[in-house]
Amino acid sequence: MTTSFLFLYSIILLTTMHSPAEAAGAGQWKLLSKSIGIVGMHMQLLNNDRIVIFDRTDFGFSNLSLPNGRCRHDPREKAVKTDCTAHSVEYDVASNTFRALFVQTNVWCSSGSVAADGTLVQTGGFNDGEQKVRTYKPCPTCDWQEISDGLAVRRWYATNQKLPDGRQIIVGGRRQFNYEFYPKTFTKAKNAYSLPFLVQTSDPIAENNLYPFVFLNVDGNLFIFANNRAILLDYTKNVVVRTFPNVPGGAPRSYPSTGSAVLLPLKNLKATSIEAEVLICGGGPRGVFEQAKKGKFLGALNTCVRIKITDPNPKWIVETMPKARIMGDMVMLPNGNVLIINGAASGSAGWELGREPVLSPVLYKPNNPVGSRFEIQNPTNSPRMYHSTAILVRDGRVLIAGSNPHIGYSFRNVMFPTELTVEAFYPSYLEPKFSNLRPTIVAPTTQTKVKYNQKLKMRFKVVAASALAMVSVTMLAPPFNTHSFSMNQRLLVLELSNVTNVGGPMYEIIVTMPGSAVLAPPGFYLLFVVHREIPSEGIWIQIL
Repeated sequence: MTTSFLFLYSIILLTTMHSPAEAAGAGQWKLLSKSIGIVGMHMQLLNNDRIVIFDRTDFGFSNLSLPNGRCRHDPREKAVKTDCTAHSVEYDVASNTFRALFVQTNVWCSSGSVAADGTLVQTGGFNDGEQKVRTYKPCPTCDWQEISDGLAVRRWYATNQKLPDGRQIIVGGRRQFNYEFYPKTFTKAKNAYSLPFLVQTSDPIAENNLYPFVFLNVDGNLFIFANNRAILLDYTKNVVVRTFPNVPGGAPRSYPSTGSAVLLPLKNLKATSIEAEVLICGGGPRGVFEQAKKGKFLGALNTCVRIKITDPNPKWIVETMPKARIMGDMVMLPNGNVLIINGAASGSAGWELGREPVLSPVLYKPNNPVGSRFEIQNPTNSPRMYHSTAILVRDGRVLIAGSNPHIGYSFRNVMFPTELTVEAFYPSYLEPKFSNLRPTIVAPTTQTKVKYNQKLKMRFKVVAASALAMVSVTMLAPPFNTHSFSMNQRLLVLELSNVTNVGGPMYEIIVTMPGSAVLAPPGFYLLFVVHREIPSEGIWIQIL
């Protein structure tokens, strides 16, 4: 645990109380829905605590009808020309209910991010959807709106990243070695900008640069990882400002040798130089995709690689996971730990190409010493293979959906049946034995608007007398999750001052908001108080 987490540190408390980080118990599972009618291929949590979920429109008929006799008529569709079933839903986290949404064009293997006003902006797809932009506003009766030719070029398997000015950049896609922005700044703006790095990292067969891992660095440039290489791109000048060392071993870690990646928590936000680290876990050895198509399923990678991208001379550090994994998802938890979940131990991403489901999640604790960062969690009973998703929700649970390695919906006589269920994984910090350590935010209320550099007074309650010993406040951007990558996932550890007890179990704290949109692009975030690694339920804030 770093010094930014420690306030009024008490040696007595730490020597007499057992740390939750070391306590027994490794998470629990609960089935939330036996069927939402569609495959959860893409998921995004919105600031009304609803999750927009969608799959592809050419799976054939789903198990959920569209309301009011609505049907999708598409003469270009390859599966069915007239389809009266839904391929998108809005899932209400609080009530555990869902309603069908109407998406007109094919969103298969698409990308997205949430605009500063909370609108989901979703881009690309396949066939008639490849140049579409779709928007979804969080409201009780809203539905998808489509913008024809919203993109300059076809985007399929692209990655989106929010920018400090509120736009999003869309990087790559199948056979697209370029990037563009949405919305366009003016009508005569150049639409697509060449990115030779995507040519250089493209395997002619496996195309191991699809869904590249993209993160906004603390200097305003973009860290872009594809295949086994990474660069730092100044997108304002279309100049590569740094080329990072190749990953040790040279194995590819992006689709279809699908690993996952996170930007580790950003801390010490008032420092003159803020450190940024990227962690990439899992993937498949070179040739895994081609071999799987021939019926030979190579073992997945059992390593994570970690690099401090702000170092003047950065080097990759290799760590060994307890279990090899391909197609895993990496979820940032409110306390700064990373949950690695879903996926397989052999094979590749793609139709019918994965084998040996990995049922046990793994917790990664980035602040622990090397060699003691991984902790195996309790297993699920449901394999989550190709086209699975995982996202954190406001109460600290991780919701899991999807898994369909078939071209259509297949429920019988297949190795891994199509999954229409939704599960919740309860990290160990939600166990009842930690209830006395769990904070409750009293003020401000949810949906509070804040400004950069603002001093925000917070009040929270916690029963345990150790509340002042170890407190932090974290700010999380809920991501757009698909194909084992969570676009725009970002966790910041905020600067604190004046931690005081104001009577009984009530405490007051002053939190300083991030200093610029480079650190936290404008929009909605979840704010958590974390006490001894136990997070509160989050509240929504909007930074503008």
